[in-house]
Amino acid sequence: MKRKTKPRENHTKPLRLFKVEQAIQNLTYPSVKRLMKELEVSRRTILRDIDELKIYYNAPIEYDRSKKGYYYSDNTYFVKNMMLTESEIFAVTGILPLMERYNNTPLKKTITKVYETISQMLPNQVEVQSSFMNDVEFISDPVPIIKEEIFNSIFKATKLHKIMKFNYRSISSTEYKPHTLYPYKIYNQKGDWYILGFNPDRENFSTFTLARMKNISLCKEFKPDPDYRKKIHIDPNFGIWNNDSAPQKIELLFDKSVNTYILERTWHKNQECHQNEDGTVYLSFESNQIQETLYWVLRFGSAVQIINPPELKDAYKTEVSKMMKKIKR
Repeated sequence: MKRKTKPRENHTKPLRLFKVEQAIQNLTYPSVKRLMKELEVSRRTILRDIDELKIYYNAPIEYDRSKKGYYYSDNTYFVKNMMLTESEIFAVTGILPLMERYNNTPLKKTITKVYETISQMLPNQVEVQSSFMNDVEFISDPVPIIKEEIFNSIFKATKLHKIMKFNYRSISSTEYKPHTLYPYKIYNQKGDWYILGFNPDRENFSTFTLARMKNISLCKEFKPDPDYRKKIHIDPNFGIWNNDSAPQKIELLFDKSVNTYILERTWHKNQECHQNEDGTVYLSFESNQIQETLYWVLRFGSAVQIINPPELKDAYKTEVSKMMKKIKR
């Protein structure tokens, strides 16, 4: 009868084999006891791993009785096959969309360099126990490109607490205008990059999009406000635009035509979501980002009904009215 391998064993075994191989390579005639201590596993596990390296990976491992330890008869040897399970490959592919969030920034070059370095450190042949990789394609949202000098200047200013002066083009503007900012926090929300800081012109904390900034100059150093977090009012789930409005309870009712789509996702960390008897879905959460919530609700067209708050209802009616006027033209 074939012995069943524990799930954890399947996950950790390739890494442990690699560590055993490295230990024999780098330590001077390590004994079983030394390997047990290094890897924090039992004697039986060490002996089994050594046998597996010798049988399945053709590792030239020998035992020196006089020195009571293991060594490689061929010092140029390393494990040439790294077996990766389907779940491990899937975990790696799951990281790719996160890396794509940096494609519009100078960090892409750094990430690519790190990836190439890791690739060079791997064995000559990597064998994957799955072919599903060929069937997976990641589609990222379109994001604006951020110039390298902008990206680097903002990170430097934030780290060193330097006052920034720059030109900025708002979403509805046709030209750039001068601004001053005391930078505090950098955000990445769904692929877009933002800087939040104290705006002396408005005398409050404001948020700016990195892609809309240019001609940044760093000025004198400032002393950060230790209580600044109490003075910012954002909701990363729906928007990072700072405003003094108190969070309101958003209540929405979705048609059963989008039933599953709404139920299967977490739209907000404090949401309440359930299906009604008639198949409609009730969704509620608290947020002070009314404008951003409006943009999100508009995506669903007639498949959603706003229950509360009245402010969101009015904003929805106004926006739909504007769209209708354009259609009639």
